[in-house]
Amino acid sequence: MRFCDSCDSFMETTPQGYLCPKCGAEVDANTLEIRREKRPRAEPVYEMDSSKSTSPVVSRNCPLCDSKEAHRTVRATQGEHAGVKQDRSLERYTCVECGHSWVQ
Repeated sequence: MRFCDSCDSFMETTPQGYLCPKCGAEVDANTLEIRREKRPRAEPVYEMDSSKSTSPVVSRNCPLCDSKEAHRTVRATQGEHAGVKQDRSLERYTCVECGHSWVQ
């Protein structure tokens, strides 16, 4: 599959190479063309240390290791379904000891 350099149309394959049906441009089949775009490099990904959480510590039993303390985060969402507006909050707990997280 190749696109014409002149008019950006889809070129047809022929025994000799490629032929543009729109403008008539021809490209030899043995010609190899490499194009590189100058794109910015990807930003590095930083991993945050979960042990330095800013969320408050509450007394909850971890279902995995039975620790007595967990970090608590609350997220609120708003939505609408069938014309009815809904507000919902989600409480997520993360164990201080093992890092297991669960929703209650």
